[in-house]
Formats: sequence, C-alpha cells, structure tokens
Amino acid sequence: MTLEPDLRDDLLAAVPSLRAFAISLSGHVDRADDLVQDTLLRALSNLHRFERGTNLNAWLFTILRNLFHSQYRKRRREVEDPDGSYASRLTVQPEQGARLDFEDFRTALSTLPHDQREALLLIGASGFSYEEAAVICGCAVGTIKSRVNRARSRLSSILKVDATEAIGSDPVIRAALHTAR
Repeated sequence: MTLEPDLRDDLLAAVPSLRAFAISLSGHVDRADDLVQDTLLRALSNLHRFERGTNLNAWLFTILRNLFHSQYRKRRREVEDPDGSYASRLTVQPEQGARLDFEDFRTALSTLPHDQREALLLIGASGFSYEEAAVICGCAVGTIKSRVNRARSRLSSILKVDATEAIGSDPVIRAALHTAR
C-alpha cells in the first residue's frame, strides 16, 4: 500500500501526541507503545473510511481511545498469572458425580407415591409456596406440608443421606431434599 507523502507525514507527525495520550490513558509505556502501533495499523487498514479534509488527529485519537477502552474491558476480565500459581489453584467439580447423584435421585423419586412426588416437585423443584401448591393440588396447606415432609424423609432414607450436604451440587436435588429447620 502506498501512501501519499503528505498523509504519511501527517501520520508520522501525530505519533508523539498519540504516544503521550496513550501513556496518560494506560499508565505504562509498553502498553502505550503497543496501543499507538495498533492505532496506526487500524488507521492504515481503514484509511478508505477517513474523509480527506477532516481532522486526521481527531480521527487517530478516536481510534486510540476506542482501542484503549476495548482492551481495558478485555483486560478487566483477565487475570495476570505469569507463574501459573492462580491457574494451579483453580478447581472444577467433576460432572459425573452430580450426574450419578441425579440419576439416583430420579430413580428414588419414581418410587414415591404420586401425591408425595407431585407435592415435592411443586415445592422443591418448581419453587411454589405451600399455599400455591395447595391450590394447584386442590387440598389443604397442611396436607401439602405433610406430603412434602413424608417425601423428603422417604427420599433421604432411600438415598441414605442424613443432610443435603451429602448430595452433590445439583440445585434441584438440594431443593427437593432440603428439610425445614
């Protein structure tokens, strides 16, 4: 790509001001130099969008500012970890345990009487209040509470758990087995 000599001179003349602006934005000379370089590359690749006769410096400063903010947003989500110590501390719960827990839960849930399973799913999994579940099932609130309690007790017995902490991280299972204190 060949540039007109006047345009090339204007771009080169803008570099010191761009660099000073980039340093003031980033606070780091190395980042500022990279930012100026990226600005010039972007300007050259989009030179066809620049309207001749308008303010070249304003256009360049706008590009630099936009690049800085884009990099800032990206950098905000990143963690500097040059020695890998942060990455070595990251852990992820294995998925297979939760899947196995859920399958055991589904199997145990299918053994419950229909009215208990329905009440438990309305309260524990769907998030309805006892009053709302009573209206849905067409029975008294006390009946719903009793069905949920019996269902939770039976599931705890089938799954051989004494506390919801013994079950994996699946929120549906935790909600269904959660006992009122």
